[in-house]
Amino acid sequence: MVGHTLSAFTSELNALTGDVLRMGGLAEAMITDMATAFAHGDAELASKVIETDEEVDALESRIEREIMRLLALRQPVSQDLRTIVSALKVSNDLERIGDLAKNVCKRLIAMGDEHGQTGQKSVERMSKAVRLQLKTVLDAYSNDNAQGAIDVWLHDEEIDEHYNSMFREVLTYMMEDPRKISLGAHLLFIAKNLERIGDHCTNIAEVVHFCVTGDDLPLTRPQVSEIGQITES
Repeated sequence: MVGHTLSAFTSELNALTGDVLRMGGLAEAMITDMATAFAHGDAELASKVIETDEEVDALESRIEREIMRLLALRQPVSQDLRTIVSALKVSNDLERIGDLAKNVCKRLIAMGDEHGQTGQKSVERMSKAVRLQLKTVLDAYSNDNAQGAIDVWLHDEEIDEHYNSMFREVLTYMMEDPRKISLGAHLLFIAKNLERIGDHCTNIAEVVHFCVTGDDLPLTRPQVSEIGQITES
C-alpha cells in the first residue's frame, strides 16, 4: 500500500512537471511568433500571440490548483517539496513571460505604418537572445541541470547590454528627428518588455538551481574573470 502511494505521488509530480513544460512550450512559441510578427509587420500573427496568452493563463491556473491539492494531500518534504514549490514559481514566471510577449504584440499592432522605419534589427537581435535564454532554462528545468541554470543566470547581463544599446539607439533617433518620438516610445516599450522577459528567465534559472541542489545562487554575479569558477562539481 505504501509503495502504491509513493508510486502515485511520483506520477503526480511527473505530471506536474509536464504541465509546467507544456506551459513553457507555449511561452517559447509566443516569443518565436512575436519575433516573426515583428520582423514582417504581421498583425495577424501578433493577434494569434495575444490569443495564445489565454492558454498560458489557463495552464497556470490548472497548475496552481494541482499544487494546492498536492500540498494538502501529500504534505511533501525535502526534494519533493522543492519540486512542487519550484513548479509554482516557474509557472508564475512563465505566465509573466506570456504577458510580456502579448504586450509586445499589442504594441506592434499599435505601431501600424510606423513599423519597420527604424530599430527593427535591434528588436530582432534582442528577441533572439531572450528566446535562447528561455529555451536553455526550460531545458535545464526538464533535465534537472544545475549547470544549465547557472549558464542562463550568467548570461542575463547580455540581455541588459542589448537593452542599453537599443535604448541609446532609439533615444538618438528621437533627438535627431522629433517626428520619430511616437515610434521611439513604442520601441522603448518593446525593448523594456524584452529585457523583463530576460529577467524572468533568470528567475527561473535561480529556481531550477535551488530545486536541483538545495542551494541559492549568489546575490551578485561574478566578474567576467571569475565566471569560469562558477560551475557545479
